[in-house]
Amino acid sequence: MSRSLSQEVTALLSAWRGGDEKAQDRLFELVYTDLHRIASRFMTHERPGHTLQATALINEAYIRLIDIERVHWQDRAHFLAMAARVMRRILVDSARARRYQKRGGGAENLSLDEAVFVTRQHGPDLVALDDALSALAAIDERKGRVVELRFFGGLTVEETAEALGVSSDTVLRDWNMGKVLLLREIKRGTRPAGD
Repeated sequence: MSRSLSQEVTALLSAWRGGDEKAQDRLFELVYTDLHRIASRFMTHERPGHTLQATALINEAYIRLIDIERVHWQDRAHFLAMAARVMRRILVDSARARRYQKRGGGAENLSLDEAVFVTRQHGPDLVALDDALSALAAIDERKGRVVELRFFGGLTVEETAEALGVSSDTVLRDWNMGKVLLLREIKRGTRPAGD
């Protein structure tokens, strides 16, 4: 995004915070492509046939973002970081609700063969990934934010650095270490009890 367009987004965020609804509409037009990129990235990690599609995820996230009060929007990168976090939360909530349904909340009974087939069709466990990311953030909050913005949000190193107010070199170090810590947390979370 060009510097002037980025500055326009920042100005629109400020106007929106001041109550200008036209600024909100213009902002959505300017960031829609970025939001779609983030949503599409999220959806590539979801199981086939997920009830939400990228456009629906964008709309749900945008509705939640406009309802957030008392946020001092800093700039485009900050807005996109918040959008990525809201999208992640929507998908995790949906995955948790699916888990609830699978535990007897109206789910169909499957034979063992059907269950194995269904399990193979699903992508990575978003709830486990979310739990691991939360554990990572508890260990090192900035590394957790870097992984969230880069992996889930699809932000570039530069955009992530801008959103967090750190250097690109710091983002790269945190990204590399954060991936290692996240993998460790995922493995720790998938061990059977007593291991």
